[in-house]
Amino acid sequence: MQKRVSIFLAKFGDQTATIWKNLNPFWGEEYTLHMPMGFHTLTFYVMDEDTIGHDDVIGKISLSKEVIANQSKGLDNWLNLTRVDPDEEVQGEIHVALELHREAQRTWLQCRVIEARDLAPRDITGTSDPFTRILYNNLSAETSVSKKTRFPHWDETLELCLDEAGESELGSVTLEVWDWDMVGKNDFLGKVKIPMSCLYRTPLLQGWFRLLPLGNSEDDLGALRLKVRLAEERILPSLYYQPLIDLLVEAVISPAEVKTNNDLTPLTLLEEVTTVESRQDIAMTLVKIYLGQGLVVPFLDYLNTREVHHTTDPNTLFRSNSLASKAMEQFMKAVGMIYLHEVLKPIINHIFEEKKYIELDPCKIDLNRCRYPPHIHTDSSVGMLQMYLTTIMEAIVNSVSQCPLAMRVVFKQLHKRVEEQFPEPENEDVKYLAISGFFFLRFFAPAILTPKLFHLRDHHADTRTSRTLLLLAKALQSVGNLGLQLGHGKEQWMAPLHPIILCSVASIKDFLDKLIDVDHDAVCEVPQRAAYSPSVTIREGFLQKHKADGPQLLKRFAFKKRYFWLSSETLSYTRSSITIQSVCAVERVDENAFQVQNAMQVVTQDPEGQLNTMYLQCKNVNELNQWLSAIRKASIYNEHMLPSFHPGAHHGNKWTCCLQADPLGCSRTHSAVTLGDWSDPLDPDAEAQTIYKELLQGKDKIRYRVEVPMLERSERFCAVASRLLNVVLDLERAHTSFQRKEREEANSLILPQ
Repeated sequence: MQKRVSIFLAKFGDQTATIWKNLNPFWGEEYTLHMPMGFHTLTFYVMDEDTIGHDDVIGKISLSKEVIANQSKGLDNWLNLTRVDPDEEVQGEIHVALELHREAQRTWLQCRVIEARDLAPRDITGTSDPFTRILYNNLSAETSVSKKTRFPHWDETLELCLDEAGESELGSVTLEVWDWDMVGKNDFLGKVKIPMSCLYRTPLLQGWFRLLPLGNSEDDLGALRLKVRLAEERILPSLYYQPLIDLLVEAVISPAEVKTNNDLTPLTLLEEVTTVESRQDIAMTLVKIYLGQGLVVPFLDYLNTREVHHTTDPNTLFRSNSLASKAMEQFMKAVGMIYLHEVLKPIINHIFEEKKYIELDPCKIDLNRCRYPPHIHTDSSVGMLQMYLTTIMEAIVNSVSQCPLAMRVVFKQLHKRVEEQFPEPENEDVKYLAISGFFFLRFFAPAILTPKLFHLRDHHADTRTSRTLLLLAKALQSVGNLGLQLGHGKEQWMAPLHPIILCSVASIKDFLDKLIDVDHDAVCEVPQRAAYSPSVTIREGFLQKHKADGPQLLKRFAFKKRYFWLSSETLSYTRSSITIQSVCAVERVDENAFQVQNAMQVVTQDPEGQLNTMYLQCKNVNELNQWLSAIRKASIYNEHMLPSFHPGAHHGNKWTCCLQADPLGCSRTHSAVTLGDWSDPLDPDAEAQTIYKELLQGKDKIRYRVEVPMLERSERFCAVASRLLNVVLDLERAHTSFQRKEREEANSLILPQ
């Protein structure tokens, strides 16, 4: 049997590439999972992929929230795999109220089983038929069965006469949730164990209780090395972050003088307090914020201008991991991924399909793989690499019209700033190197080296193809350096490619000149390009659908499984479709509106102006984010987008979210701008929270700038630092207030120890 090993992350549908025929696989892949509120466990399954039939589960690792959270810098360790037992695969919570009644003649336990949520799906339909059983010694009682649901609502009262079972303070009451099956045995869904001593101390016990497995079993199934870090944020209402957003916007709309080292804005202060480790995350967050504000071009121009004017040696320009360098990298990934795919994907696919054995380094040539002597094999490898490199270069230099307008304008401004700073004839190439350094060295070359990380391929390259991609990436880096460093390195065996690299320099300069030949004002007036090519399927898959015609919704919502496919023109499903042009809002739906998780709504407007809402449920939170992002991106240029929406459902002449009858929304809609169909929708509040958290860690440095200003600093310098410090302190007080309220609410619930 061929062993093809991959990792599947439970509940989120994320899966690594498959490693073929290897019992010691290496992935090196990174995932960001948006965990639901109140999650308890994150589980990793190691799978053996089978071409025919179902994949086999080798083992799993389950990490509790507490274990991950206890490691402030993240968990990084080898962990043993455990065997998968159906009785261990439980999730969800149950809401019950237990009351112990003690009278002279009789003692009994009254248990009100109210509801449960997020139970594990045990049936082929993706649901369960749950019922609850209460046990004490040899006594038991059961609720009725709720059919086809993972969010059952019973509200039934069960009683046990404890006199018959021998009442003891040392015993325990057990609540078990089962999935009822007509044929075969019932499936275990989880249990809660409550000591009788707790009921003796607190006769009335009510709350949500986490369902636990039956027990653990251990086997020697191997180990998995994981790096896991939990970032848990409390996101405040939007109004609390608006002062911070205003300061960030002001920094690029009315920037300070950047030609001296004394300029100070919230952005320069943020860079001062940001650690090297967090700079990439902060850069990506800032790009998202300014994309949402429509100010990403002036934002990058400000950072690049500051970086250029503070650089005296052109050879060191953008060579550090500064905020400007990281922001440019993240910006290209944000707006240029579709462009990258259009240019590179055909040739990358061709290289993967051919699987040629290519090697230039004489020390690494494997004679067992060569049909010919080493020198003949080297000549053959040079010819193949020249052909691949020529194809890549032709695709790039002919792609001017495909490049997103925002990227072209940013490069034009960068070209201008560098030319102003280094006007000397001997620095003629610096303005080209500044652009090509980002375009080739930090965007195209990394994508060629690791196409899986740029979503160009679903799986990593094998050893042979990986070596070919590495040699091509090295050659493209030399092209990006305009051939200026050829012959100066240790890899002299790359010399056969030097002629074609040097011949490419003139065409690269011509390409860059054409790339920046664009009207600066056009970026604000004209959509940069169609978000997706017409009639191309952007995303497809099964979703649970319920459509509400008007505000009169049923009390129980029926979701049915339908296959959806999204193009740039329509969102279609079985025998029906809606036009993308009619979409006016794409938003999440509150869990309590349907008693289901991961739901979203697509609001459309018909020619008569009537609003219609389609409700869809995704299988997990990451799939929800991907569908939200894809539909928002497809409808990015629609003219009649709604300013507000209701995240709840309309029932009993009022909305469940705001308890009002007003048809106008109670929450603002989110930005239609997205970062690609594999990324998450922009979330201004979450992004502002990330910036606040970084500023909070550097609060003392900001305070020092306010209290101990340098003599040459201006009043404006101190005022900016003071305003930023006040914003950070206000947010800190708001978080403290919300945290205090949460503790008070938690203390009002009496839960067992």
